[in-house]
Amino acid sequence: MAEIKKSGIITICGRPNVGKSTLTNALVGEKVAIVTNKPQTTRNRICGVRTRGESQFVFVDTPGLHKARTRLGDYMVNVVKESVADVDAVMLLVEPIPNVGGPEEQLIARMKKLSCPAVLVINKVDTLDKKEKLLEVIQTYGQVHQFQAVVPISAKTGEGVDELLDVLEGYLPQGPQLFPEDMTSDQPERQMMAEILREKLLLCLDKEIPHGTAVEITRFAERDDEVVEVEATIYCEKNSHKGIIIGKGGSMLKKVSTLARQDMERFMGTKVYLQTWVKVKENWRDNPAAIQNFGYKGDKA
Repeated sequence: MAEIKKSGIITICGRPNVGKSTLTNALVGEKVAIVTNKPQTTRNRICGVRTRGESQFVFVDTPGLHKARTRLGDYMVNVVKESVADVDAVMLLVEPIPNVGGPEEQLIARMKKLSCPAVLVINKVDTLDKKEKLLEVIQTYGQVHQFQAVVPISAKTGEGVDELLDVLEGYLPQGPQLFPEDMTSDQPERQMMAEILREKLLLCLDKEIPHGTAVEITRFAERDDEVVEVEATIYCEKNSHKGIIIGKGGSMLKKVSTLARQDMERFMGTKVYLQTWVKVKENWRDNPAAIQNFGYKGDKA
């Protein structure tokens, strides 16, 4: 392997559901962040690591900037604000729409206070039928901030991702590698198991219910036959939600658990034996102790 000569931390920020986690996974080359079509999927800062040639990129995937409605929401907003500070470059990920919305204005205001390069990344260009529309987006954002670079991409198809890495490499400072070469995320395996299960809850459940869930991994152990045993408790805020999560005859919980186990096995590269339970913890999203207990340990949770 080549000796690492350049390394740096790059934040990916943007409004909820703009594709930050999908882009993180595309840049890293494998799944390190959960992805759903529901806003506010990401709750923590997630570091994805990509080692390429003599360079190492550390990508920080943040929650989308939204108006907080709970103490957990406050924590998520603070994570975004802290993630934009003390980095080597910032990517603002936007949709191909020629309009600068409130969340983008807030993030750009924070970028203006930083001395690091800012890159405008226009996502979902595969949905555009005319290139003229892309030029409108570039011109609109160029009027509110002087970005060091503008890169159109599709995080979903991978279009433009290699070009984005080439651009970002130019902003990496000289320095040693920050993570081992074979490491792709700073998330512990136990935390990844919880995130995978939470992703399946978001995919399978409707409306507000999945946003009121948290997952605690109570057991994570590797047996002699290399099977990984995972025991997980899903917490929700109401008894009525518990019934919906379990489903008729346990059907919904079985569906969620099966999908989660399949993804866990792909991530771990071995068989996984998963057991799940559902418990009620009322209003946990407004309980600072519960928020920290579930692994959201921000300074201002």
